[in-house]
Amino acid sequence: MKTKRRVFSLEFKQGVAQRILNGESVTALHGRLQIKRSVLYRWRDAYRKDGRAGLERSPGRPSRRALQRGGASAGDAAARRIAELERKIGQQALDLDFLRRAFKRVKESRRTSSTGGGTASIGRSER
Repeated sequence: MKTKRRVFSLEFKQGVAQRILNGESVTALHGRLQIKRSVLYRWRDAYRKDGRAGLERSPGRPSRRALQRGGASAGDAAARRIAELERKIGQQALDLDFLRRAFKRVKESRRTSSTGGGTASIGRSER
C-alpha cells in the first residue's frame, strides 16, 4: 500500500534545517516529525549551501520546459560530458601505451629465450 506524499512549506523546511544546524539531533527530529533522516540531511545540506533558495527546489525531475529555459545548465552538462569523455580518452591512451610496452617486452623475452638452443639440464634429484 502506497502512502500519500507529504508536502512541506518552505518555512517549515527552513525551521527544521536551522534546528539541525543549531545542534538538534537528526534522529530526535526524525522520531518527532516522522520524516526520513535522509530528507532531513538533504534539507540541512541545501540550506547550508544556498540558504532559503536551496530549499525552494521542487521535488522530482525537472520539467522539459525548465530544462530548455536553463540554457546555461545544458551548456554545463555538455561541458561536463566533454570533460568526462576526454578523461576516458586519456585513460585509454595510458592503457594502450602500457599494453604496447608489455607486448614489446614479451616479444623480446621470446627472442632471447629461443636463441639459447641448448637443452635444459637435469638436476640430480630428477634423475
